[in-house]
Amino acid sequence: MSASDYFTSLATALREAGRHRPTLVIDLDRLDANLDIVRAGMAPGVALRVVDKSLPSIPLLAHVMERLGTRRIMSFDLPVTQAVLQAFPDADILFGKPMPTAALDVFLSALTPAALADFAARTVLLADDLERVEQLAQLAAARKIRLRIALEVDVGMHRGGLATPTAVMEAAAAALQSGLLVIEGIMGYEAHIPAIPGFAGGAASEARAVKARLAAFADALPPGCRKIINSGGSKTVLTYADPGAATELSVGSAFVKPTDFDTEALSSLRPAVFIATPALKVVDAMLPGPSWMTAAFQRLGLFGERGCFLYGGYWMAKPVFPEGMRESRLWGHSSNQQFMSLPAASDLREGDLVFFRPTQSEAVLWQFGEIQLYSKGSIIGGWPPIVP
Repeated sequence: MSASDYFTSLATALREAGRHRPTLVIDLDRLDANLDIVRAGMAPGVALRVVDKSLPSIPLLAHVMERLGTRRIMSFDLPVTQAVLQAFPDADILFGKPMPTAALDVFLSALTPAALADFAARTVLLADDLERVEQLAQLAAARKIRLRIALEVDVGMHRGGLATPTAVMEAAAAALQSGLLVIEGIMGYEAHIPAIPGFAGGAASEARAVKARLAAFADALPPGCRKIINSGGSKTVLTYADPGAATELSVGSAFVKPTDFDTEALSSLRPAVFIATPALKVVDAMLPGPSWMTAAFQRLGLFGERGCFLYGGYWMAKPVFPEGMRESRLWGHSSNQQFMSLPAASDLREGDLVFFRPTQSEAVLWQFGEIQLYSKGSIIGGWPPIVP
């Protein structure tokens, strides 16, 4: 099916479902195919941990986890974490970033004793340095609970974390000495790998180095503290045919594949999330000000002859349909009525739907209300997002 046929079918389905305003839609068939490809690409014994910030909808998370056969979630925001804990009583959560101790304290103080015990039992907090370990031990003492932790290690991204195996040994010793912290393992995020240029060794060389660093960090853990050796990410998940020391890989955005994930490693996956919005006005394009300005910029090829104003706009997204639609630097951005340039021969009409691909999923999926589900030519339902 051509891109034109695909988006024409999607537009028809949305109109028949009464969607005549900015709408986020997930192609459920493409999502399922992407899930199957990622699951099939995993080495035996390596688990997948689903990233909730990238798929911020309880029904969406449930669908993904069921198809992947996992109950592991990576979480990044305490209100979202609470919603996930309530929705999935059998889920095990690893935080993907260290939580401010003050924020944790406020959050835990509002929990009932049963909810506090559940949080302590099913979440693994991240400690990125010795000071954070000490803070978590103090928090555990104040709340009279034991907390599970993983140590964040720097495998090459340099976004913080313990930088040497010796630092891991020191942090682990402090955690165990407290008697209030249970060490589950380590987390080493490595989203930088695809960005390493050839003159610096390239992605393949860096991937090998990351695996070696992760293994050295894992070896520095005390015996019995290596349940979670977490690595990976959406951009690299399909490059772990040899997982090395990793016992699990985190992934989220790859399943819907926004434009930031158009990488060679994910070439087998198809985009599965789109923004649709009506064209409010289709016009002969004119810039504000005297008419000679429009004529001058058009002669220079800097401003098109046709254009449209959209219902909404200025999203973290790139235009994909109709073909040739693009932003105009001269008009700039508007979240109310975004102007888009059109090819001179465009047959777009007022009320027609235009389509964008989000650049990422985590900051976009919750902005449009109920997420619409497209399958086999029809809108078959909707999933509410988790709104932070």
